[in-house]
Amino acid sequence: MNTQIQEIWTDLYQELKKFILSKVKDINATEDILQDVFVKFQLNIHTLTDCTKLTAWVYQITRNTIADHYRKTNLDVKIDGFDLAEQHIEEPLYHSLSNCINQKINMLPDKYQQAILLTYLNDYSQLELAEKLNISYSGAKTRVQRGREKLKDLILDCPNVETDNKGNLIAYEPPKK
Repeated sequence: MNTQIQEIWTDLYQELKKFILSKVKDINATEDILQDVFVKFQLNIHTLTDCTKLTAWVYQITRNTIADHYRKTNLDVKIDGFDLAEQHIEEPLYHSLSNCINQKINMLPDKYQQAILLTYLNDYSQLELAEKLNISYSGAKTRVQRGREKLKDLILDCPNVETDNKGNLIAYEPPKK
């Protein structure tokens, strides 16, 4: 297996496993779905044209594979309160918001970008982050907090984001094309 593909998969494996298990609530089905996702990932990685959208692309494959699992088992179920059919209606909004957030993360200074990505996407604890970056625990906490604040400011500064009177995000309108 290509070393880069193996590294990407290693980074995503636990995160995807948790995601799938939260949707199907069955460890055996989770393992099967995860294996199917990996096969699709490996067979189709060459079709990915924008590397910055790798995580969103893998999650789309994962959601589709979960939907396929339910179709194969002929279960008329809802996942987290949404019918599978409703999930497709939600996708463009999810992708727009996901792309917006990814762009905002990319705008952060490197040290904050790294802290956000490692803690939120790779599920590092702040203590693990401190060890990985060879900084103090309090330094890691500060870096995550400042990164989170900077990211929040960037997101709330978007004209297509609506906030309440306390500055909390309450709605997102995808950009008009």
